[in-house]
Amino acid sequence: MRNAAKITTAVLAAGALTLGLTACGSDKDAASDTSGPLIVAASPVPHAEILTYVKDNLAKDAGLDLQVQEFTDYVLPNTATEDGSVGANYFQNQPYLDDFNKKNGTHIVPVVTVHLEPLGLYSSKIKKVGELKSGATVAIPNDTANETRALKLLDANGIITLKDGAGNDATPKDIAKNPKDLKFKELEAAQTPRSLDDVDAAVINGNYAIESDLKPADDALVLESADHSQYGNFLAVKKGNEDDPRVKKLAKLLTSSEVKKFIEDKYAGSVLASF
Repeated sequence: MRNAAKITTAVLAAGALTLGLTACGSDKDAASDTSGPLIVAASPVPHAEILTYVKDNLAKDAGLDLQVQEFTDYVLPNTATEDGSVGANYFQNQPYLDDFNKKNGTHIVPVVTVHLEPLGLYSSKIKKVGELKSGATVAIPNDTANETRALKLLDANGIITLKDGAGNDATPKDIAKNPKDLKFKELEAAQTPRSLDDVDAAVINGNYAIESDLKPADDALVLESADHSQYGNFLAVKKGNEDDPRVKKLAKLLTSSEVKKFIEDKYAGSVLASF
């Protein structure tokens, strides 16, 4: 068990509004009490692992009391940050955050970009992209940002062609050419690894691939390029909390040479430092 409090979606759905009070044991929420610990919401892999490394090896010397809470979805980390249940989160990229803020009226802003998890196409049935048969079914994430990202990955590798001008809200309806008449199964991002036995291939986010014992650098049929990527994952806070001294300390630690080496050694190219 990692040095973090793993919180399931079911528990969070019932208790997210009171999480800050129970965590801090006072009538102040986690974000406003800058004298208390900084509670950071994170996806289990690699985000919570990176934060736990910081907590165990760097935070004490920097005078930072860091607590990590794991979330297993892509919604509650932002809602908990917005309502002050946690002081920050670390799990998302800019296109996802832009879409989330727009749809939910939240005010989350990035602080510092830490790493990129390359999106990949995986299969338990074929070894090469060229082996995809006509009419094959490909699972893709169903949230706006990651669905677009998945389709752009397939487009970049010549598997489909998107219409000119397809933006950051592309769906299968924006495909101009589909030479193999692929069928797309839209699933919650966390479910895509579990679909591998039921589909011919699946586009899987890097964190979920690693959690499922896939090695993006070795196992992906095609892998997203890190060059000029807009999908770097960052530490984020509710707008107005960027100058919280605890957040500034964590931002500095997350972009330290020690963390870069930890990422390189632990993830061997499946997670790429962005600093």
